[in-house]
Amino acid sequence: MTPEQLAEKILQALTALVDDGTITVDGGLPGELKVERPKNPEHGDYATNVALQLNKKAGIPPRQFAELLAARLQDDPAITAVEIAGPGFINIRVAADAQGKIAASILEAGPAYGTSDSLKGQPINLEFISANPTGPLHLGHTRWAAVGDALARVLAAAGAKVTREFYVNDRGAQMDKFGASLQAAAHGQPIPEDGYHGEYILDLAKRIVEEVPALLTLPEDQQMVAFREAGYERQLKEQQSQLEHFRTKFDVWMSERSLHEQDGVGHAIEKLREQGHLYEADDALWMRTTDFTDDKDRVLIRTNGEPTYFASDAAYYVNKRERGFEVCIYLLGADHHGYVNRLKAIAACAGDDPEHNIEILIGQLVKILKNGEEMKLSKRAGTIVTLAELVEESGVDPLRYTLCRYPVDSPLTLDIEEMTRQVSENPVYYVQYAHARLASILRNADDLGIKLDEFDPGLLSHEKEGDLLRALAEFPRVVATAAELREPHRIARYLEDTASAFHKFYDSCRVLPRGDEEVEPVHKARLTLVGATRTVLANGLDLLGVSAPERM
Repeated sequence: MTPEQLAEKILQALTALVDDGTITVDGGLPGELKVERPKNPEHGDYATNVALQLNKKAGIPPRQFAELLAARLQDDPAITAVEIAGPGFINIRVAADAQGKIAASILEAGPAYGTSDSLKGQPINLEFISANPTGPLHLGHTRWAAVGDALARVLAAAGAKVTREFYVNDRGAQMDKFGASLQAAAHGQPIPEDGYHGEYILDLAKRIVEEVPALLTLPEDQQMVAFREAGYERQLKEQQSQLEHFRTKFDVWMSERSLHEQDGVGHAIEKLREQGHLYEADDALWMRTTDFTDDKDRVLIRTNGEPTYFASDAAYYVNKRERGFEVCIYLLGADHHGYVNRLKAIAACAGDDPEHNIEILIGQLVKILKNGEEMKLSKRAGTIVTLAELVEESGVDPLRYTLCRYPVDSPLTLDIEEMTRQVSENPVYYVQYAHARLASILRNADDLGIKLDEFDPGLLSHEKEGDLLRALAEFPRVVATAAELREPHRIARYLEDTASAFHKFYDSCRVLPRGDEEVEPVHKARLTLVGATRTVLANGLDLLGVSAPERM
């Protein structure tokens, strides 16, 4: 029995009490309610405070309300005990056969177990990384590559229609500096002081010249643009290739240039003008964002007629909403706190609800330790640690899991040696090893001719079996909560707790017969529980973009 199924039983019992006139609830019963696992297992399998929530509406003391509900619940054969604690908390113990059925339902659902309809059909645009195509992806981008991709997976598991989007900042002064840097490197000249430095510029310039030698013969005033475009094309492909290797995929690569070339900026300005939040001053066009918590009004069109970067931001938001996205989520780096109010102001000026239609998540800084010292320099990029180097040092699985394991709004220090050690103290190894151990048990069972088929769920009555079953039953709720709160780290912490529950179960309960022992019904029941646990760990690791190894 899942927590949701028990909650439904409680709601049915409340409905029966109302229908037979035992209680009346002003305003009616809630459409749904939740039950929780008590921190102290001695208090029961599940607990609810519904009596404390509804007693005033019913006009009776909470403990009396709880007693009426408890009496009705005790008639259910799936419930073995109902106890009232304190002022009206209800503790419930579930029958072993009812609890054990969750293992069969998990196996039946397979990869779909953990999914829900909590965000059913909600169109969400999730934008993350959005790096300039002027250099390698670095450590900050790496955190968003892992967390953004995991969040997209979690949102989709909750039923949302998610579009993963990378906004390519391919316009403006930085692109010109990139082109000038490549041009200088190609001619063996010093790179401009405000240009891009690092070995990757020299390598990229050399490759461009080898592939397109004619660029060196172009008139000097054309070379910067030619090198800029050639570098842009190759650098973007390199970013895409690195992200693909890191298991981070995007549905849309949105070019900033395209917004301007297709008059997206002009269109957005007209829409914003219709909302009444634009004005002209000092020969420039402004948006009155101070009406919506921004610290100052923002310029859209400069005095020279050129649109600002803020104009691109506004056009991009309008573009997203006109493509049908109800919620636009932005994942931004630690140096982008100032963007929160201005982006929300854009939504408000566009006539939207900034508390619903737009969300901004700010990720904090990450430090990487190697041999006890912080990694600050890159062999290729000069002053940044790159995604490619991090993957080479640690591997995809440890890096993704560790980056996803912590809330993004907290600073993070990662020790490469610690996150790649194959010891139980390493969380990613601990969870992956549990999955490999489960797979090994199932292989051994197959060798013995034991199949996952009919079993008696009532045989799963051991304390550790119950703990593991209740942990597995929580998975759909954990996924839904992670999606609703935009916190994929909840999945990692859940997996670690569930792996711990499995190891405790395995240490206490013999799954397979020894030697010449006959296969007993309890063996088949426990093997079903093993199969269900393996499914949950595999599904959870997949939500984080981490592999579930069969052997370790």
